[in-house]
Amino acid sequence: MSRLALVLLLLALPAAADETAMVSLQTADDSRGWDAVGKLILGSNGFCTGALIEPQLVLTAAHCLYNKTTGVQIRPEDIQFFAGWRNGRAMAYRSVSRAVTHPDYRYGASDKLDRVTADLALLELSQPIRLPSLVPFGLGPTPVEGDVVSVVSYAQDRAEAPSIQEACDVLAGRTETLVLSCDVDFGSSGAPVFSVADGVARVVSVISAKAEVDGRKVALAVPLAAALQDLRDAMAVGRPGARGEPGNVSILSGGQGGGAKFIQP
Repeated sequence: MSRLALVLLLLALPAAADETAMVSLQTADDSRGWDAVGKLILGSNGFCTGALIEPQLVLTAAHCLYNKTTGVQIRPEDIQFFAGWRNGRAMAYRSVSRAVTHPDYRYGASDKLDRVTADLALLELSQPIRLPSLVPFGLGPTPVEGDVVSVVSYAQDRAEAPSIQEACDVLAGRTETLVLSCDVDFGSSGAPVFSVADGVARVVSVISAKAEVDGRKVALAVPLAAALQDLRDAMAVGRPGARGEPGNVSILSGGQGGGAKFIQP
């Protein structure tokens, strides 16, 4: 998506519908059904959020896998996945044997908006997670403007238990980027965005960054439809896959920048 296109898209954002507040999943009952969301410990580089989509595969954001200071990709052996992490314990602990970022992703890209469009990574765990109570999430179609989605994530000030926002809005939907009204913060990068139908939650997108549009906080997310297939293809052939201000949008996280303030959750 070009800078101009995204600026125009953001300038035309509709008003958000009624949203639910962020709720902490502090107990086993609270977390039931969400334990395949986990905390990714990135060596000494902090943490992100990831989601189990196969017994041995975790989906997250590509930028999580880079040292913010050096720009060097973190070694897979320095990454750990704590599935269902809650108050000092996890449902399952796994190390990571392989990390593949989207083939079009460039951590050092000067255009931070372009960087969002391919901000996906797959982590292959050292061993599969096979527990009756911890079932990998299925995938769903890309939501469109006006749809209601949910987000489960860890973040600063809520790093010891996941939190869920059960209803936030797709404010704008494009092939490359979704703009959501969801509440995200540092640590939320890589968090799964869910569509829930008939009681079944399916992952439809991944949180890349939080941003501001004329002072209004929004989240930028990566649709999975085409990007995830490209990522799976890269993993299948063994490629590491890593390569590597518009208008009045302020990027708060997910990169650095002025004007359109991007931020890096």
